[in-house]
Amino acid sequence: MLFILKKTLGGLLLPLPFILLIMAIALVLLWMTRWQKTGKVCFLLSWLLLLLLSLQPVADSLLRPIESEYPTYQAQAHPPVKFVVVLGGGYTFNPEWAPSSNLLSNSLPRVTEGIRIYRANPGARLVFTGGKAMTNPVSSASVAGKVAESLGVPESDILLLDKPKDTHEESEQVKALVGQQPFALVTSANHLPRAMIFFRQQGLTPIPAPANQLAINSPLNPWEKALPQAFYLSHSERVWYESLGRLWQWFTGSQSAAN
Repeated sequence: MLFILKKTLGGLLLPLPFILLIMAIALVLLWMTRWQKTGKVCFLLSWLLLLLLSLQPVADSLLRPIESEYPTYQAQAHPPVKFVVVLGGGYTFNPEWAPSSNLLSNSLPRVTEGIRIYRANPGARLVFTGGKAMTNPVSSASVAGKVAESLGVPESDILLLDKPKDTHEESEQVKALVGQQPFALVTSANHLPRAMIFFRQQGLTPIPAPANQLAINSPLNPWEKALPQAFYLSHSERVWYESLGRLWQWFTGSQSAAN
C-alpha cells in the first residue's frame, strides 16, 4: 500500500502533471471565481515553468551536476569483479517485438553498459534486478535477461533477482547474493547517486557505473537551444524525480543511515 501511495503521489508531482494541475487551478479561478488576478498569475507562472523546463540550456544545466557525480566505469581503474549488477527500469513485454524494444527509456542503456562491463571482467556474472509491474506477468529482470541473451551473453552467466519493487528492495536482494565483495553497480547516471546511498546503507561496496547519461555537452544548433522540446522536458523530469527520491530518502531515514 505504501509503495502504491509513493508511486501515485510521486507521479502527480512530476513536472507535467504538476504544471497541468496549476493550469487547471488557474482556469477555475478565471472562469468560476472573482480571483481573476490570482488566476492570471497562476497561469503565467505555470506557462513560464513549462517553457523553461522544456529548454535544453535549463534542463541540462539542472541535470548535469547529478549525472557528473560518478565517472564512467573503466575496468583498468578497478579490481576485477565477480558480479555486475544492473538495476531494473521501465519495460513492457511483447514476445513479437525485437527483444530490446521491450526495454523502455532508461533500461536499454543500463543493460548495454552492464554487458560492456561484464565483458571487461572475464568470469563475472551479470545480475538483473526488478520485479513485475502490476499488470505485467513478466518481470523487469526477466526481460533484461532476455535482451542480454539476444546480445550474446550465455544464460549460465545471467542471474535474475525478480522480486524487488524499488531500489531499496534491490539493495537488500543484492546483499543476500554478493555479501561483502565489491561489485559493479549499473544504473542511469541520474539515478546512481541515490542508488549508491541505498546500497552503502546495506554495508555493501558497490563500484559506481553510470549509464544513460542525458545532459548534452556537445555543441548544438542554435534552434535546438531556443525551441522548447518534450525531449528536454524529460531531462527536467529526471531532475525532479531524483530530487523527490532524495527527499523521500531523507524522510525515511535512509540518507542519515548511509552517512
